[in-house]
Amino acid sequence: MLKTLFVKLNVENKTAVITIENPPVNALSAQIMEELDQTLDVVRENSDVQTVIITGGGDKAFVAGADIKQFIDMTPNVGYELVKIGHQIFNKIENFEVPVIAAIEGFTLGAGCELAMACDIRIAGEKALFGQPEVNLGIIPGYGGTQRLPRLVGAGKAKELIFTGDNIDASEAYRIGLVDILVPAGEALSRAHTLSAKIQKKGPLAIKAAKKAITNGLDLPMDEALELEAVQFKSLCSTDDQKEGARAFLAKEKPQFQGK
Repeated sequence: MLKTLFVKLNVENKTAVITIENPPVNALSAQIMEELDQTLDVVRENSDVQTVIITGGGDKAFVAGADIKQFIDMTPNVGYELVKIGHQIFNKIENFEVPVIAAIEGFTLGAGCELAMACDIRIAGEKALFGQPEVNLGIIPGYGGTQRLPRLVGAGKAKELIFTGDNIDASEAYRIGLVDILVPAGEALSRAHTLSAKIQKKGPLAIKAAKKAITNGLDLPMDEALELEAVQFKSLCSTDDQKEGARAFLAKEKPQFQGK
């Protein structure tokens, strides 16, 4: 059984909820990053899990950034290794086999914003606050922010946010596409559970194939991306789920998918 101090895991109804609890603002220390990495591995080994929710403990912050104390005596080599670890963990989230939903309340800054961007879908309470303020510390976003933010909101808007270090509220984050679903404050986690339940009613093999096609195809030339789509489509043909989906549709019944 995995024992962690700051990262909590609860699996229920085929949903794994990963909660980062490091009061007061859930800052990501090296230990928390290691615990998060280990927790993701535990979840990945659980074949019953069909969706993952990542959230922050309390209502003050999702994650308000990295632990700044680790930057005081940081050498170039240490800094390089630090961000490479962050890349590895956040890439693991982005490429997780099943959908990962960020349930966001409060401060979502720096590494916290980068963590949210590594997730597939971001649900935010209306009082959440987003930003990449690293330039205020004389550094740049190092856990994927310079790459994922432009892909979500466009290069110009990403440069504005990163160059100025300005924070934006949840409604602006929703307007520019950084947030996918905006809800009243305090309701992000419950909405994430509702969305998880809806996703789980669909064909689980199809969901996994769709995520792989979308995530891996984004940076490919169109012809290669379409080939990836074709390969994923092919992988679903003649599965039990595909046969059940067609049978249920024609019979006007709800399909009973088994993930086979």
